[in-house]
Amino acid sequence: MAGDREFDIIVYGATGYTGRLVAEYLAQQYAGAATPTWAMAGRSADKLASVRDEIGAPANTPLVVADVGDPASIDAMAKRAKVILTTVGPYQLYGEPVVAACAANGADYVDLSGEVAFMYDMIAKYDAQAKETGARIVHSGGFDSIPFDMGVYFLQQHAIAKLGAPLPRIRGRVRSMNGTFSGGTFASGAATMAAVAKNPELLNVLRNPFALADGFEGPEQPHGMAAMEEPDLGWVGPFVMATINTRNIHRSNKLMGHIYGADFVYDEMMCTGPGEKGQKIAEGLAKAGGGFGDVKDPPKPGEGPSKEEREAGNYDVVFIGEAADGTLLKAVVTGDKDPGYGSTSKIIAEAAMCLIEDVADKPGGVLTPAPIFSDAIIKRLRERAGLTFELES
Repeated sequence: MAGDREFDIIVYGATGYTGRLVAEYLAQQYAGAATPTWAMAGRSADKLASVRDEIGAPANTPLVVADVGDPASIDAMAKRAKVILTTVGPYQLYGEPVVAACAANGADYVDLSGEVAFMYDMIAKYDAQAKETGARIVHSGGFDSIPFDMGVYFLQQHAIAKLGAPLPRIRGRVRSMNGTFSGGTFASGAATMAAVAKNPELLNVLRNPFALADGFEGPEQPHGMAAMEEPDLGWVGPFVMATINTRNIHRSNKLMGHIYGADFVYDEMMCTGPGEKGQKIAEGLAKAGGGFGDVKDPPKPGEGPSKEEREAGNYDVVFIGEAADGTLLKAVVTGDKDPGYGSTSKIIAEAAMCLIEDVADKPGGVLTPAPIFSDAIIKRLRERAGLTFELES
């Protein structure tokens, strides 16, 4: 890990929609605190200054000019901070220069990537170097995939303590999710489709539940793309983030020495309710292929939900585990803001703080949340970020 640096955290992309929320969170949550020392980074000093003033950050908050089109500026930025927190996506278009600079300079890194092909490439290209330099490269540090990765971890830790063994099967079910998507989310999806059109072999990566598990191939997994009725939950349909979260969770299991077992089976779906209404919604999700559905006028990058919409949002995810003897255990993760932005901005900020304050002794590599953060991030999210992690009977 980086030793003495000028800053604890640099928020790269601070003039963008989500980066601005992260900077605002740090300015408010850690006002007057000795830690973190932090800076705002982006392409334009004038825009950075304007956002700094608009969000009420201290007038002396440092501003760093950096642009992925200028590799030297990204390298210089990575030398100045312990952690580079980047919200500049789509990551498959703009992420690699930042990963490369952090891996080379031993700086920690956390992003919001839900782009499996990008993460697959970063593991192949930079995992070995990051291990050598001590850089902890953490992908998917927001709503995808921290509540899901840590929800599974939380339930499995309970199972091991109570039953003496992990649960071989867990269902992740989103019971409610109130929020909207920003232009950046749509842009990432469009970039992925463009990449597949250019290189159809990427489909093999995207379709493989173990794509990020370093060559490990586990048991067959539920595809989660069809509507179905479950006795305990009613109708369920495809969940748009499942193809991201499941891959990260299988990588976490692999990186932690298969503490969930080499035969672990996991899937995620969205609860749509009972009866004909629930069935109709679930079938609509399946028809949309687990995507965003029919969005006629998607927002542009830089756009997103209003403050009122973020404040009104929330989510509730239940993890239902079944032991080999049929015993059922449940855990629930909830968030108090809209998942993609109000909650995500708090989650990634606390992930960066966790790297600085709680897990400084852990080794480098291209990582997922559970192996690097473990119980420390759960504690932070409970205390500061409006999330709950609870067992449910």
